[in-house]
Amino acid sequence: MALPVRDQLKYWGLTAAVFSLVLWFLGDVLLPFVLGGAIAYFLDPVADRLERMGFSRGAATGTITVIGVLAFVVLALAIIPTLISQALALVQFAPQLFNDLQSFLTERFPNLLDENSVVRETLIKIGQTIQDQGGRVINTLFNSAKTVLDIAILFLIVPVVAVYLLLDWDRMIARIDALVPRDHSEVVRQLAGEIDKVLSGFVRGMGSVCMVLGVYYALALWMVGLQFGLIVGVVAGMLTFIPYVGALVGGLLAIGLALFQFWGEWHWIVAVWAIFQSGQFIEGNILTPRWVGSSVGLHPVWLLLALSVFGSLFGFVGMLVAVPLAAAIGVLARFATAQYTGSRLYRGLTERKEL
Repeated sequence: MALPVRDQLKYWGLTAAVFSLVLWFLGDVLLPFVLGGAIAYFLDPVADRLERMGFSRGAATGTITVIGVLAFVVLALAIIPTLISQALALVQFAPQLFNDLQSFLTERFPNLLDENSVVRETLIKIGQTIQDQGGRVINTLFNSAKTVLDIAILFLIVPVVAVYLLLDWDRMIARIDALVPRDHSEVVRQLAGEIDKVLSGFVRGMGSVCMVLGVYYALALWMVGLQFGLIVGVVAGMLTFIPYVGALVGGLLAIGLALFQFWGEWHWIVAVWAIFQSGQFIEGNILTPRWVGSSVGLHPVWLLLALSVFGSLFGFVGMLVAVPLAAAIGVLARFATAQYTGSRLYRGLTERKEL
């Protein structure tokens, strides 16, 4: 005999509360495991494809691991140091950038920036704040022994967790399926399939889009000779998962830097603008339709709300789990809405009277 609905709600509510408390108190500790699980989930289709080609699960995991290690070594030796140096230089360059902007506005709009102008004081304060706070944050990150140790532990634990989860992914999913209450197994499987479809479309699809656009923006801006082009391109690519934000932030920053660097050489400024326009065209017409599709079901406003809420509640780990939780809540909300519109609570006696 199945448990009454009230008892089921009590148990599932208690489970949700325990899960939230675990995230609250163990957020920092869970970070490597959340990242490792995300990597394993991202790479599981690759391992499945290798298995269909004749590889065993162990051989597929080993092949992916070797390729991942080689890619990490290339990044660590060739790209990451350049990105760090450009980030530090951009923070130090911020006051000069705002001084140049002040001079530019003064020459063309002399009445706008007199000595007592609010705009002038604001520009000076913004530039100084970016230099002081940005430099302090970056120096703290790289000079703190605890931070260095945490980063080292992160780089050690995350790959190990990802490899073990990738190796046992199918067995782990089968074990979880075996533990689902039998009365609800079909519904849970249906909902889990829909959640996986949303996540695979968004996380894997948008992850690939972000990587491709980040590489494209960084290389293209570097080829036109834009200062800090690599870091601007990487930031624009990373922010692409929020619709329009990556292109808007990266484009404004790149064009602003181009105006000061290439003032008078308009063809280079137009080239920087064309890079982001072409990136938007490629994303909207080729990459996103092919890799993400139109059935993801994550509205940009819902995504922003989830990132804000979970980030404020659970910190960085909350932001990492915001997308999968938002996807899961969206699927559950649609299921609950369908159940509600088919229930007597919604239909009432109207249909009986019409009959």
